[in-house]
Amino acid sequence: MIFPEDFINKIICGDSLSVMKQIPDQSIDLIVTSPPYNLKNSTGNGMKDGRGGKWANASLVNGYSHYDDNIPHDEYNIWQKKCLSEMMRLLKDDGAIFYNHKWRVQAGLLQDRHEIVSGFPVRQIIIWRRKGGINFNAGYFLPTYEVIYLIAKSKFKLAPKANAFGDVWEFTQEMKNDHPAPFPVALIERIISSTNANIILDPFSGSGTTAVVASSLKRNYIGIELSPEYCEMSNMRI
Repeated sequence: MIFPEDFINKIICGDSLSVMKQIPDQSIDLIVTSPPYNLKNSTGNGMKDGRGGKWANASLVNGYSHYDDNIPHDEYNIWQKKCLSEMMRLLKDDGAIFYNHKWRVQAGLLQDRHEIVSGFPVRQIIIWRRKGGINFNAGYFLPTYEVIYLIAKSKFKLAPKANAFGDVWEFTQEMKNDHPAPFPVALIERIISSTNANIILDPFSGSGTTAVVASSLKRNYIGIELSPEYCEMSNMRI
């Protein structure tokens, strides 16, 4: 493959780090992504609680295609820091990363992902509040949100009037999607339309929502996804 001819407006099926290394420095305007959360590496036995699963009808109970989401915690952090370093290399000086992750309690303590994002220029934390949920743990309140780290290079600015949005967003989870953990379309529309980005990368593309939204907004996209099943799903949606 030769960037950009074979990358622009394509879903590249492969390992995110390996594919990103093929993309030149400062060639991407915006990165919107949500990596696997390493949910199966859990003091609570992954997504099980002894009664058959916390979300009996949720696809995520069955896990991801081609990825077990169970890496030792320290190795997971190192992997994600490497991924963020590659993303920073790819960004133009006015670019930014919207890095969606989830805080959770492990062994009774909050795992807030600071170990991953420390050392990167985090400009803001955006709270994405989901609707609904269930909590089997009597030790803490029901978690109802995920966190989007806005990791921005020095010249990054929002599109005109986008700064009127607050930093707490409420969007319903995507229900009509066979991927176990899809982005809500409306969430990605909020992010992309709040920038002037032309080339948008999602290195953990999943079912291709970032690409679908970018295309609908007349922007260019690059999606990277490990699972051939999700690559096919993305191309069908696009």
